[in-house]
Amino acid sequence: MRACVPLLVAMLCGLAWADRTESCTSRCYEKFDRDAACQCDRRCPQHGDCCEDYEYLCIAEEDSEEPERFLELEEETEGAPTGNLYSAPNSCQGRCQEPFHKHHPCHCNARCQEFGNCCEDFESLCGHEGFSRSSDAITKEELQGVSEKIYRADTNKAQKGDIVLNSQKCVSPSETRDQVDCSPEPLFTYVNEKLFSKPTYAAFINLLNNYQRDTGRGEHFTAQQLAEQDTFLREVMKTAVMKELYAFLHQQNRYSSEQEFVSDLKNMWFGLYSRGSEEGDSSGFEHVFSGEVKKGKVTGFHNWIRFYTQEKAGLVDYYSHVYDGPWDSYPDVLAMQFSWDGYYKQVGSAFIGSSPEFEFALYSLCFIARPGKVCQLSLGGHPLAIQTYTWEKSTYGNGKKYIATAYVVSSTQ
Repeated sequence: MRACVPLLVAMLCGLAWADRTESCTSRCYEKFDRDAACQCDRRCPQHGDCCEDYEYLCIAEEDSEEPERFLELEEETEGAPTGNLYSAPNSCQGRCQEPFHKHHPCHCNARCQEFGNCCEDFESLCGHEGFSRSSDAITKEELQGVSEKIYRADTNKAQKGDIVLNSQKCVSPSETRDQVDCSPEPLFTYVNEKLFSKPTYAAFINLLNNYQRDTGRGEHFTAQQLAEQDTFLREVMKTAVMKELYAFLHQQNRYSSEQEFVSDLKNMWFGLYSRGSEEGDSSGFEHVFSGEVKKGKVTGFHNWIRFYTQEKAGLVDYYSHVYDGPWDSYPDVLAMQFSWDGYYKQVGSAFIGSSPEFEFALYSLCFIARPGKVCQLSLGGHPLAIQTYTWEKSTYGNGKKYIATAYVVSSTQ
């Protein structure tokens, strides 16, 4: 499969050309806009409501050596939680991994020891997150190496004959604003549903309908639904994919035991927080894999299995695509436009044909190693990047962050 628009344009999945209300085009660092579907102000990474192209359009190169690249936080803006975001500015309590803020007297990010400006309790409060020494930082080369191992370990992925795609119309990113259905046929012509009987697929599918998709409607799980979360984690941890991920993170001193790792995965992915007016209306898993609707727009929804089952049920209408990845086998990447039960997704990227454990592993890897940043990986010799954002309005454990979102943004050289 190949890109259908110029590569450097298509690599970013067309996100930079989205409609003004859901893109940061010409909006970088503007004030909070309550009527916009997503934000581009300097505080949006802290509040988990950035537009999907915020990192690409508004933030400097990841490898910059200057700490000033971490954007200065503005004063509290409308829609942000009242009061100070942190319980103690002179402490790392609740601040581990936060972005650099030049007005703070001390810092708690991964590079504070390198610049000699850590808070005194950095070691005791943040060391468990793997940042007690600058040498603990995971390198780009290490990320590329482990992502290749995860790619080779995904034996549960779809084979070529398991999926037949009908990608139809490839449009330019600017055309996605028009919300025109350029593809009369479904995206999926055929899927071998025997895949869905595999334990990780079955456990994953059981989770997808456990959520209220509208933000502002609280989630209230039954005992069975909570048990389904544990079943999914148990099944994925049996796979070679997740064993590779745990072995890598254990070697990197991020987790001392598999039990600790699984407990953290459950919190970061399934822990509830509030994107709307009601407490506990969202989670990383719901947003990324099941999808949500906020202010009349689809947000998240980055999973091919969810897309296929909703399309089969007549709830998803595929419109077109702007990017088709370079992989000639599965998993591949597609950036597409679609309507979900009447709500529009202007550009949404998704792996195609990957196992649930594969996506879960790569997104988890990037969130742990590069929280809130672009994470550069390699799959089958092809570069790929994943963007994650942390949820900053609430934490779990000792100041640890929930996943706000994770998605493929590019395939960089």
